[in-house]
Order: sequence, then C-alpha cells, then structure tokens
Amino acid sequence: MSRCKKQRCCRLLENERIFKPTGIPLSEMEIIDIEIDELEAVRLCDYEGKNQIETAEIMGISRGTVQRLLNSGRRKILDGLLHLKAIKLKNTGDGFNE
Repeated sequence: MSRCKKQRCCRLLENERIFKPTGIPLSEMEIIDIEIDELEAVRLCDYEGKNQIETAEIMGISRGTVQRLLNSGRRKILDGLLHLKAIKLKNTGDGFNE
C-alpha cells in the first residue's frame, strides 16, 4: 500500500498548457501529462542550474524524490518531442504557490 503523496513546494501555472507539433490536430494526438512537481524539478535543475540537493531543499522533498521526478519529467518531455505527441503541463493542486 502506498503512502500519501508528500506536499511539494512548486510554482503553480495559471492554466493548464498544451504544447503540440504544428500541422496535426490535437484530437489526433496522444497527450502526455507532465505533473507540476516534475516540471518544477526539471525547471530548477535544468533551467535554473540548481543541483539535486538544492532542488530538494527548495521543494521540501528528498534528493531521491528529485531524482525520480527528473527522470520521469525528462522522459515525458523527450517522448513528446521525439514521437510527435502533445505535452500537457497540468496543475494537480499538490504544490504551494511561491
């Protein structure tokens, strides 16, 4: 039995956002959901240049969880880019506003 998901400190998006390749209707595409905590971990490490320990402290989670979120988020982003899938950034309500 899994534990409850620990609350994470993440920036929330104003609205859900979808990015898709041009020329293909959204109705014909597979949509990949990227959770807000995956996006925040990728943003902090890859865009802001923070290491996993710094990211874990900012988000209020363990370094191991950051590593899992990075692997999952990066895999989803690359899957969408490489296989012409839509990428949906979604708020889950699990994070805090910064």
